[in-house]
Amino acid sequence: MIRLATIGTSTITEKFADAVAQTPGIRIDVVFSRDAARGRAFADRLGIDGVSTDLEALLASGEVDAVYVGSPNGAHAAQAEAAIAAGVHVFLEKPATPTADEFARLVEAAQARGVVVFEGMRNAYDPGMTRLRALLPQVGTVRLVSFGQSQRSARYDLVLAGETPNIFDPALAGGALFDLGVYPLSAAIELFGAPRAVVGATATIATGADGAGAAVLSYDGFVVQIGFSKIGASRRPNEIQGELGTIEIDEITAPRRITLDLFSGVHEEIEIDGPDNNMRFEVARFAQLVRGDDEASADQRRSLEVLRAVEAIRADAEKLRAGSGRAAR
Repeated sequence: MIRLATIGTSTITEKFADAVAQTPGIRIDVVFSRDAARGRAFADRLGIDGVSTDLEALLASGEVDAVYVGSPNGAHAAQAEAAIAAGVHVFLEKPATPTADEFARLVEAAQARGVVVFEGMRNAYDPGMTRLRALLPQVGTVRLVSFGQSQRSARYDLVLAGETPNIFDPALAGGALFDLGVYPLSAAIELFGAPRAVVGATATIATGADGAGAAVLSYDGFVVQIGFSKIGASRRPNEIQGELGTIEIDEITAPRRITLDLFSGVHEEIEIDGPDNNMRFEVARFAQLVRGDDEASADQRRSLEVLRAVEAIRADAEKLRAGSGRAAR
């Protein structure tokens, strides 16, 4: 049995706990929180006995085999580094870290220590993605792909009221790109590999974080359009356009309805049977890696390439902002 501790008491950690409860061979034994009362209340909601307010002591206790890091993005690297040093496996909520270099250092440290460091990216392990990959040859040579994830956050109302919630705090690596943009980026890289080039732009909100944005990923012979927003919403489907037809996907985070339309006249509507909480697939993959049934290099390469794409988008956005500032002066 893999014994877990959770770091973070947000909604995503509750969803993770639900996924763990559905996965054999792994369980949550301890909730970590710097606030004892908050940690106790969270543990009680999950039906967990153990609560800790001392991360260093918890990691050294030998009472847990792995930690789930669901804290604000900016805290991921340091907490993961501490766990790895203690010989504890690490499951990082996406994004793994704010930068590719930070994650690369964690991978190197984990290999040296003989533990697993893993980023949970739920669409990468979803059965809908497996089915989508199998359909790709039918549309022939891919030419244009459009993936996006836009979902207005209720916390944006706090921003409009003059506050800076964690999810929109640039000091904590908050913003739409880290929170939602990584999903379509991950889907593209999972299906097509690392792009040759990435260009992008973002819309900055009052907190200084990005609220929305877009990017273009260049591949040999085709391009991928990426869109993301936490301050608006979209119901547009995702598309893969090939020379023989088009694939339409409902949700890139959890594909459940896929439509195949070929120029030959073939029309197929495919329903994917999947759970409401598809984090269970990433939890199952993590458990597999911790047991030693497979090795994590392919998972880690995808995570690194997504973070490199994120960095390219952020760098372009910063150049555009700097250029706008000079033009204004």
